[in-house]
Amino acid sequence: MSANMSSEIEKAIQTLKQGGLILYPTDTVWGIGCDATNANAVRKVYNLKQREDNKALICLVNNYSMLERHVDNVPKMAYTILDIADKPTTVIYDAPAGIAENLVAKDNTLAIRIVDHKFCEKLIKYFGRPIVSTSANISGQPTPNSFKEISEAILKGVDYVVNLQNENKNSKPSTIIKLSNNGGVKIIRE
Repeated sequence: MSANMSSEIEKAIQTLKQGGLILYPTDTVWGIGCDATNANAVRKVYNLKQREDNKALICLVNNYSMLERHVDNVPKMAYTILDIADKPTTVIYDAPAGIAENLVAKDNTLAIRIVDHKFCEKLIKYFGRPIVSTSANISGQPTPNSFKEISEAILKGVDYVVNLQNENKNSKPSTIIKLSNNGGVKIIRE
């Protein structure tokens, strides 16, 4: 890991621990993030995006172990889907645990992605908790495909901007699949 990446991870973790918002590169689009276990931080994300808090946000984890700590019952199908996925895939799970209540959808589900991105993996590993990830735009506006397309309102609204602008290679949102504990599978976004 480069000294620059290490320094950026440290600064981002410091911001997350203080309940702040970060703007950071992910395995998909640039994301607005916060500590997924901190309800006040999650509220700040909804406010910045000017989004109703009944519209769910995605949560990033770095491995199966963290996923299993935050989902009461991970369906076996999830492992199969994630093992064969050839692009970033977010899965909506029933009965999340240990997450800020305002991050959980009204139907008691949560969208979680096991991230495949060096910076995000290390950030989550060293932070030790899931991180919110939502596209870096005001609700209803187009998702920025690159750092330079991120609006001034978003740049000014976060507490820390990760200085790794060339880190993001993929500029498309993830596939989203809903898995129910009763065996149901539904593709929400391809």
